Amino acid sequence: MCGSALLALALAPFGVLAGIDLAPIDTSPDRNPSPLKVELQRIGTLRPRSADEIHGSSWTLGCECLDRDFTDFDEYKDYIVPLGIKEFRLFAGWAKCEKVKGVFDFAWLDHCIDWANAHKINVLLDISYGNPVYEGAGGAGLANGTPNTPAGLAAWDNWIEKLGTQYKGRVTDYAMWNEPDNGGMNPPAAIADLNVRTARILKRIMPDCRLHGLSLGTNQPEKFESCLSEIVKLGGQDLFDTFIYHGYAYNPDSSYERVDRLIEICARLAPKARMRQGENGCISEWSDRFALSNWPWSENSQAKWDMRRMLGDLGHGCGSSVYSICDLSYKPPYAPYVYLNRKGILRANANHQVYAVKKAYYAVQNVVSVFDDSLSLSKAPKASTIDKCLALYEYETAAGAPLLVFWDRGLVAQRRTLVKMDDGTGRMRNVAMFDAVRTPNSRIRKDGDGFTRVDDFERSGIPSDDFTTRPAVIEWNGAPLKDPVWVDLFTGAVYAFPARQQIVHSTGVSFVRVPVYDSPCILTEKSALTLQ
Repeated sequence: MCGSALLALALAPFGVLAGIDLAPIDTSPDRNPSPLKVELQRIGTLRPRSADEIHGSSWTLGCECLDRDFTDFDEYKDYIVPLGIKEFRLFAGWAKCEKVKGVFDFAWLDHCIDWANAHKINVLLDISYGNPVYEGAGGAGLANGTPNTPAGLAAWDNWIEKLGTQYKGRVTDYAMWNEPDNGGMNPPAAIADLNVRTARILKRIMPDCRLHGLSLGTNQPEKFESCLSEIVKLGGQDLFDTFIYHGYAYNPDSSYERVDRLIEICARLAPKARMRQGENGCISEWSDRFALSNWPWSENSQAKWDMRRMLGDLGHGCGSSVYSICDLSYKPPYAPYVYLNRKGILRANANHQVYAVKKAYYAVQNVVSVFDDSLSLSKAPKASTIDKCLALYEYETAAGAPLLVFWDRGLVAQRRTLVKMDDGTGRMRNVAMFDAVRTPNSRIRKDGDGFTRVDDFERSGIPSDDFTTRPAVIEWNGAPLKDPVWVDLFTGAVYAFPARQQIVHSTGVSFVRVPVYDSPCILTEKSALTLQ
């Protein structure tokens, strides 16, 4: 590398670039290297597919925070189509569109939406946030408050009217206010009222629009049921196509006990709607604040985390959002301090300039290249395992070929130990184990009912920097694979799976010595994949 390029790389994190392209997209077979070693013959690499090569999928890309100028759309837009995701999420930014009462300027938002339409990328337009130029109309950032006075709500209604009229015929999908539960300021009834009044205005303007409700910052079933029950009281449950949950967990797989309950609640109270994950991502280095802080993350563990969240969501029938396209530069007045949130799959500096492509970008690109709408989640799975640490999901291609995706998830079933304490003694009594064991990572919390809650598995199975595989057995109640391959989704490398490790017997097939580790891998027919 020439001296000027080295100088630019050194200065890039501080916002100084030398006018050269520091972040080209690598398209080589070894674009996402890792220390992985398996005793299999490598036969190729997954070929990335751009968004215009994919008919449809369940993925959404997080392109939020333009409303507060935490990122710059023109800095990252050229990375969107090659990634392969066909939908991105934007915040509409009322306070940025109406800086003076009654004067609306949509130029910055038009720029993003017109680009998306030109490139056949669907837009999920989140109507957040409020506008401090109106008293009682809420704040312009997260947890700054929602409209809460008659005048503030009237101004909000007018904003939604203007927004819907501006993008009628240009945007079909709209999400409700982002994380209205953040900070605990809004009770379920107020959240439901804002959702329903907003939805009714948008449906009046655009009867065929698709609406996505609640956008809760957690995946707590009790909170979701309280909010959805209030929506039902208002008769608004049929207005929404999906309901959105967030909720970050150090081990992404530990979320799915709750997600299963969300799905059950939604099916019971709003059977026409489905659940979708609307914002989740992992940081690529240690951080002392925000979600998933105080853990030694790296680009390797970030990539594994993002893939496991995506494929866990998909395996539970939920759409999944990758947060975020690039690092976010927080600054006042919308944040109390200047800070770089490293949840991006592109590395950006404090001036929003993209100067490196992270490993997560290529890992997500590999997932997207395989898991599109041509795959269907098996309704009657034929694959199984007795390995309690193995996440296993089964799909079928349009041609009928099976596709198994799996990874070592650790022990993650949100199992808990509830310990009743003797009054004043501190001794444990009446221990209910729930298939749990105490671990060094256990976290103890005092509950108001006198119990101490020990979350034993919250941090078991966190994606790591280790690429050592272990052998696993997967049972398959079907015909042997004709040309089986094992795929590492981190690198995109494709390997021939030996015939001797596919043991045929009277009840089906045993796939033995299948390499597994804490990152998603695939076992399928070679013909099911597009190789580079």
